[in-house]
This record gives sequence, structure tokens and C-alpha cells, in this order.
Amino acid sequence: MDIIANYGTTLILVAALFGFFMAWGIGANDVANAMGTSVGTRSLTIKQAILIAMVFEFAGAYLAGGEVTSTIKNGIIDSTAFSDQPDLLVFGMIASLLASGTWLLLASYYGWPVSTTHSIIGAIIGFALVSLGSDAVHWGKVGGVVGSWVITPALSGVLAYFTFISVQRLIFNAEDPLAAAKKYVPVYIFLTVMVICLVTLKKGLKHVGLEMGDLESWGMSIVLSLIAAILCGFYIKGKEYNPSHDKNMSYSNVEKVFGILMVVTACAMAFAHGSNDVANAIGPLSAVVSIVQSSGEIAAKSSIAWWILPLGGIGIVIGLASLGHKVMATVGTGITHLTPSRGFAAQLATAATVVIASGTGLPISTTQTLVGAVMGVGLARGIAALNLNVLRNIVVSWIVTLPAGAILAIIFFYIIQWSFS
Repeated sequence: MDIIANYGTTLILVAALFGFFMAWGIGANDVANAMGTSVGTRSLTIKQAILIAMVFEFAGAYLAGGEVTSTIKNGIIDSTAFSDQPDLLVFGMIASLLASGTWLLLASYYGWPVSTTHSIIGAIIGFALVSLGSDAVHWGKVGGVVGSWVITPALSGVLAYFTFISVQRLIFNAEDPLAAAKKYVPVYIFLTVMVICLVTLKKGLKHVGLEMGDLESWGMSIVLSLIAAILCGFYIKGKEYNPSHDKNMSYSNVEKVFGILMVVTACAMAFAHGSNDVANAIGPLSAVVSIVQSSGEIAAKSSIAWWILPLGGIGIVIGLASLGHKVMATVGTGITHLTPSRGFAAQLATAATVVIASGTGLPISTTQTLVGAVMGVGLARGIAALNLNVLRNIVVSWIVTLPAGAILAIIFFYIIQWSFS
């Protein structure tokens, strides 16, 4: 208690610094995964992807990032077990942020697409084990999160598979694929915007004072989705297409239409990612601020300070701009050959899965969700379409991440504890 009373402001500043560092790591690694398909299909340049991510990642983090934060903050460990020693919980959360940020810096430098969710959860488990023992960990919750790491790639893979199959049957197998694309792409736009609107209106705006009932949410979502679909339809029909580009079944004009759609799904993916993965940085930070401001009292639920969500959003954007290109290359071109139509199917499936998980408060891994979706698209063309060597390396990096986060957190926990003793 004396440590919190004497060093409260310092602890908050250190936690904010490491929280920003962790958010930077999320931007460098996970956001690159989210935007990698757009860059890999050349629908967007790296500069355009960064600009889109700056706007929509920040919007997702600020508007819809509050729901999943409580799971990271209160769900993985039994915070009440630290009631007599709240300073240990503060030290542990700070150590977790530094450990995760350090691992993400290393992984991003080498272009490894790892899970920020694995990293922070491993770190939190690590410090809890050495501070209070295994009883402090909610192993049931951890099991649920681990289960989500299997379920969400499978879900996104299935969604991507059937989305791409529908694209093949409705558009590529039609007598006039370009005319079919002009007809059906606005429908896909409608579905994409609907997914984002629903979770934002129903879940995401509560902490900024706006809350809608089910009927209002559905009504508003349908209206906004229709507007987006109509505008997209007019834009697609107004573009010029060269029939000679489609000789030899190359479908260049159809892919050009899907290139437009990729931009919309890139926005959706960035928003979805910001809403879900910002929790990995601001959850532990929010816990530290809450404990210090209440003079050591560990509340079951606490409000998020106004400056925390923007801090996470800014950190994510800077991380992407500074080091995101390396992981983009791995995901965008390494797993399977992506065209705009395939990339769209992967992105829509990933956005839908991540946004649904964010709305339910389940801290999933965006990395694994996207890889699952890209695999689903690849499998629609047969197992030979997948680069199994790249997939093997990605899976190995996933397995290493959780223990790496735990080991680093244990080391930093002891260093921080020694520094304030």
C-alpha cells in the first residue's frame, strides 16, 4: 500500500509508457496481418494501407474497444487474490506490458506474424504464477481463450471458404462475369458494412454515452449498409473497363471490381482489429490506473480513463507506420497466391469473426483468425494452393509466443519489484 501511495504517479506514467510500447507492437505485428491481404493483392499500396489503418484502427479502438477490455483485465487471473498486496498486481501488469511489447518488437523485426493475445495472456499468467502461485490464475477462463484460438481460425476459414465459393458460383462461373460482378459486389458491400455497424451500434458505443436497442441498431445498420451498397454500385458501374483485359479467362476487369471491394473490407478489418486487439495493451494499463487511483483497492469493475483508449489507438497506428511492412509481406504473399477476390473473401470472414468476438468480449487472436481465413480461401482451390512451409513456420511462432511472454514477464516482474523496494 505504501508503494502505491508514494509512487502512484510514477507507476501510472511507467504503465502508460509500456502500454504505448505494447500498442506499438500490436500495430507493427497484428495490424500488418490485418492489412497484409490488401497489400498482397496490390489493391492498396503500403502507404494507402497505413493511411486507412490510421483512421479505422483508431476509430475501432476508441469506439468499440471498451467491451473486450474487461476480459483481459479481470478474466485471466483472480484479481481479488491480490487484495492484500495490490502493488504486486500493479508490478505484474506493468511487467506484462513490457514483456509483450519486447516480444512483439523482436517478432516484427524478423517478420514473424505472432499473436499479441497469446503474448499478453502468457505474460499475465507468468507473473501470477511467481507472485501468488497457480491458484491466482483462472484456468477455466484460460482454457476458454485457448479454445478460441482453435475455434476462431476454423470459423473464419469456413466463412472465407464459403464466401469465395459463392463468389466463384455467382460471378466467375457466370456467362458474363463482369456484369455479374457489377450486380453482386454491392450485395457483398451490404453484408460487410452490416457486420461492422451492428457491433458498433449494439456494443461499441456504450462507454461514450450512446446506446441503442436491438430494433434501433438493426434499423440503423440496414440504412447505412444500403447507402454504402448503392454508392458502391454507382461507382462500379461508372468505372471504365477494357474488354481486351479479360481475354484468355484472366478476369482482370472482375478483379478490378473486387479491388474496390478490398478497400471497403480493409476499412472493416482495420476497424474490427482496433476494437478487439487494443484490449491487449489497454487492459493491463487500465488495471494499473484503477488500482492507483483507488489507493490500492481492486475493484471488480472499473471505468476506463478517458485518455487510455486514444493512447492505445495512437500507439497502434505508429507501430504500423514504422515496422508493419515486414509482417505484411509474410501474410500478404507467403501463405497462398491472393487475388482481390480471394483477398476479399479472407478479409470479410476475418472481420466478421473478429467483430463478433469483440462484441462478446472474447479476446481472440486476429493473427490466427486471418491465417485461418487465408487458408480457407486457399483450400477452396485445393491443398496444393497453400505454402505449407510458411504455414509450419507461422504455427511454430504461435507455439513459442505464449511461453516467451511468460518468461519475459517473470524476469521483468522481479526487476520492477526490486526497483520499487
